Amino acid sequence: MNDRDFMIGSGIFTLIFLGYWFFGAPYFIVERFVMFLAIIVFSGILIFNTRKAQRGEEIFLRTIPGLKAVEEAVGRSTEMGKPVLFVPGISDMDQVETVAGVIVLSHVSKMTARYETPLNVPVCRAIVMKAAREACKESYLVEGRPDMFHEDMVHYVTDEQFAYAAGVNGIMVREKPAACIYMGKFYAESLILAETGNSIGAIQIAGTASQSQIPFFVTACDYTLIGEEFFAASAYLSDKPELVGAVKGQDLIKLIILALTIGGVFIRVLFDAGILDLNILNILTVR
Repeated sequence: MNDRDFMIGSGIFTLIFLGYWFFGAPYFIVERFVMFLAIIVFSGILIFNTRKAQRGEEIFLRTIPGLKAVEEAVGRSTEMGKPVLFVPGISDMDQVETVAGVIVLSHVSKMTARYETPLNVPVCRAIVMKAAREACKESYLVEGRPDMFHEDMVHYVTDEQFAYAAGVNGIMVREKPAACIYMGKFYAESLILAETGNSIGAIQIAGTASQSQIPFFVTACDYTLIGEEFFAASAYLSDKPELVGAVKGQDLIKLIILALTIGGVFIRVLFDAGILDLNILNILTVR
């Protein structure tokens, strides 16, 4: 759909809704108009920024230090002649953090192919293994080094949480990778992995949205992508217009929500003080 078709479709939808409202808006719950308006505005912001990115217009995304450190980590592994260990978490592909981790793996595997550095990716889910293999294979093809790719670089360990952690720890102790990268969804095994990687002197970069595990990664790793930085990283690395535009749109939505929150508190304070006769709760409360 090009911009002209999009504008025509939006205009038709607006005219239909205005006509529906003019005729009394049957079955429309007027008390939830604020929610309806929010959905329309926020959807419009996301669509606008996504289409802006698809048109090739420049959208600024700030540099994330942890992503800059990935190339440094791979370069260090190349200089030392040691492999890069990439751990994509312990969840399946139904978790968005695992999907984001596989996208980052694609970027890392491009660099290992470019620098001819060994890559080791232990996984604990069969579907994740298949997705990670395809991501690595495509990256090696893009870099013109399909001969360096072999399926054993992405290998299955076990489905059990702590058995998987023990297996990855064994790989660390035996192979002593120069760089350990943890990108995905982690649970109690996060500190076990990070402490083992720290003990062998590897440079460690982690990324997760699991709030309970972020403190452990911050403590034991050199760089940590915290929360939404992790998801922004996948958009930053993939350079896909849909993802870049969505990140920009979400940031604008957060700014709007923050401004509305501050404004709502201010209006409520004026109402409680008897200065303003407007109860903001009557407008924002969904009945």
